[in-house]
Amino acid sequence: MIASSWDKRIHRAEQLSEQQPASAEFLRFYARVARFQKSIYERLKLETGDLQPAYLARELTPFLRLIQEIGPPAVAEKASTLEHDNTSLDDVLEDPAEFFARALLQPYMECLARCPYRGDKPLAGVLRGEGDGAKRSLMCWMCSREREFRRLVCPACGEERNDRLPVYTAAGLEHVRVDACDTCQAYIKSIDLTKNGLAVPCVDEIATVSLDLWAEEHGYKKITRNLVGM
Repeated sequence: MIASSWDKRIHRAEQLSEQQPASAEFLRFYARVARFQKSIYERLKLETGDLQPAYLARELTPFLRLIQEIGPPAVAEKASTLEHDNTSLDDVLEDPAEFFARALLQPYMECLARCPYRGDKPLAGVLRGEGDGAKRSLMCWMCSREREFRRLVCPACGEERNDRLPVYTAAGLEHVRVDACDTCQAYIKSIDLTKNGLAVPCVDEIATVSLDLWAEEHGYKKITRNLVGM
């Protein structure tokens, strides 16, 4: 992972915020958070020796103040409470899946050679061209690294029967699809880079909130929610 990948995420989020009105608020919020994450990443890269989570302590208060400024009301209020209570970094990081911990840990995990969550529940699928078709990888919800994964298998329960693994797309969003499972009722969104090579998977995943709403209305539950909580 290199710093320019953060620039791609930020640029894509700002670009899509102009093109996807339904997701614009989420994308603008994500872009500001990603800028802060990029600054953490760049500072961590300058550190020598073994990186420890304690390095994030200096980032906590500035991050909480940023979220009070730009966050949705409930998230901004939580940031204010955390700062007012002088909450420790250890307490904030206690639940890595919670927004504040996840936002701080992501750049840290992307600096590490190994992420402990890489085999955990994926954030999204990514499709890339291979021969006459496409191969699929799954993106880690924390470090954004990918691992190859069979296309016709549910990442949640391992279901392999084609008739239990429907795929849904929406007009105007053809490069992002809902990969659902009728056995466990889970779903994941996959970004098809063969259909849109400009897509940035973790950003386009956020930009297609309408697909999440449709999936949930039809009884499916997302394997892992994204950073903005969708």
